[in-house]
Amino acid sequence: MKNNSHRRKHVLKKLKHRKKSLRSAQTMRTWPRRKTQTRKYRKTSSQLKIGGSPPGIWKLASVLFVACMVSIILIIPTLIVITAGSDDEQVTTSTPRDEGEEFDSSGATLSVAVMRTKSEEIENVPLETYVSRVVASEMPAEFEMEALKSQALAARTFIVNHLLHKNESESKDGEQSDVLDTVQHQVYNNEEELRKSLGADYEAKMKKINKAVEETKGEILTYNDVPITPAFFSTSNGYTENSEDYWDHELPYLRSVKSPWDQKSPEFLDQKTFTIQEVERALDIRLPQSKSIDMQIARTEGNRVSEITIGDHTFSGRDIREKLELRSSDFMIEQKNNYLIFTTKGYGHGIGMSQYGADGMAKEGKTYKDIVSYYYQGVEISTLRDVAPALVSK
Repeated sequence: MKNNSHRRKHVLKKLKHRKKSLRSAQTMRTWPRRKTQTRKYRKTSSQLKIGGSPPGIWKLASVLFVACMVSIILIIPTLIVITAGSDDEQVTTSTPRDEGEEFDSSGATLSVAVMRTKSEEIENVPLETYVSRVVASEMPAEFEMEALKSQALAARTFIVNHLLHKNESESKDGEQSDVLDTVQHQVYNNEEELRKSLGADYEAKMKKINKAVEETKGEILTYNDVPITPAFFSTSNGYTENSEDYWDHELPYLRSVKSPWDQKSPEFLDQKTFTIQEVERALDIRLPQSKSIDMQIARTEGNRVSEITIGDHTFSGRDIREKLELRSSDFMIEQKNNYLIFTTKGYGHGIGMSQYGADGMAKEGKTYKDIVSYYYQGVEISTLRDVAPALVSK
């Protein structure tokens, strides 16, 4: 029994030793794993500069970082587009509009419907473009800048006055026009036509004319706050004409004034020779068949022919000028055998502003305001917005 008891104690002692050895072995396997995981985590944390933060926070930081990068990639191009659109809008409103969108002094668009007499079609043109093309068609671009400005005022005033009191004509399509493109109103040529007539100098000449128009933009001539009839012509005979001496009505601002500058105009003198038979046909008369035809002439204040008696027939100077297509109603007649020689001074009806006179004044240093005030007596320079608000708001 004693021996059995001793054996049992010995067996139990061995079992306890084995259990202790097993626990020591388990401890040796798990520690290196924990140590390795901790070192790995600390290495990763050091790379992300989040110290000893737990792995969950690192994952959250990574997600936020990626989200921020995606947002920047998506949002920045949108901001660039919006900014560019905003810049385009500012450029559009701050730079001049193209030729089809020119504005008067009030900022409202005003167009002129021009009947093209050759094509019988209507061309709608912005006001200031119309004025530029009329100036280019009516006055040599070589003239002084102040003379061109004077012509711009006359052209703009004419069309504004006409639009306020117009009788509309119709195109072949039934459209209504404002003016014709001939001397019946004002001579107008479009860009294509002006390129042909001005030739290689088109760009330079139009740049000069456009500047003259721009610097008088929206300005018109008025008398007692009403737009005037701004008559103009090429060259005087040394004087302008009172309106009632050529037309049927008197206008207080169209008075005869001296215009000595015109003598330098290439259009100052002209001469035409007719047979007596040609004169008879043109005037629809019969002249005495004698060697010398009796002629009596009366003249106006502007030294043009007011009335002439040829044989037994009496005509106004205007009648003779128009029927014989003379340059001026200031003429002298010389008979040589079967011929009548008409020598004229000046070119045009002689009422209002002389274009060559305006250029002569400009060469002497006069401004466009000086020029228009001289040829149109007692007028003022007003704005379209103030005088014709109905047209501006059209």
